[in-house]
Amino acid sequence: MSRSTPSRAFLAASAFSLASSLAGLAAAQEDGCRQALALALDVSGSVDAAEYRLQLDGLAAALTAPEVSAALLAPGAAPVALNVFEWSGPTYQQTLVDWTLVTDAAVLGSVAGALRATERQPAPPSTALGTAMAVGAQVLEQAPDCWSATLDISGDGKSNTGPRPQDLGNLAALDGITINGLVVMTIDGMGEGPGPEDLVSYYETLVIRGPDAFVETADGFEDYERTMRRKLLREIKALAVGALDTPPSGKPQ
Repeated sequence: MSRSTPSRAFLAASAFSLASSLAGLAAAQEDGCRQALALALDVSGSVDAAEYRLQLDGLAAALTAPEVSAALLAPGAAPVALNVFEWSGPTYQQTLVDWTLVTDAAVLGSVAGALRATERQPAPPSTALGTAMAVGAQVLEQAPDCWSATLDISGDGKSNTGPRPQDLGNLAALDGITINGLVVMTIDGMGEGPGPEDLVSYYETLVIRGPDAFVETADGFEDYERTMRRKLLREIKALAVGALDTPPSGKPQ
């Protein structure tokens, strides 16, 4: 598969991600990390160029929204580690932001800047949702040593290639991980079933897993930022409470 030449902005964003990742790994080992949060974005064929930008720019805006920023940077709370990757077919998973410990507003702003600077790369049109879940688990295995591990998967359709979510069974890599979903309701990408509501049921039944796992629903990609903001608050805000208490050791078993 051919790829377009990365822009200077994309290369700069990649350099930031590498530097932040190395610094974050060291800081997490020293000070602790309350949550490893990997965000997986669907860029399959049902997502056009405009929707791609709504997704990446929406995530950037959600991360830097005042209420989300306040939850991420709560005084006295251990930091959150972020990773962002995009996915489509079984062989396409592309890191957009490598593991980065969000220790202050400058780091958070740089993460958002890296997302806004990312340009779309050629990707297969198919939707390998099960593969994205398995790869997300592997990504979380490379995270800093945090007290909890969460995988967020955004998508607008069902898996149509590769292992299906229900084929993962008791995949050991998924043990101790919470998987939440953000379903984007679209006319063309809603997958098989009687109507768009069926995709929500699909995620609730086959995709999400772990303690208190949930699905948030966006009314099209135009609603992505608002929905992502709400979902991030659900995931992060509660973790800031009692952050000064002695944490459990290591990742959840």
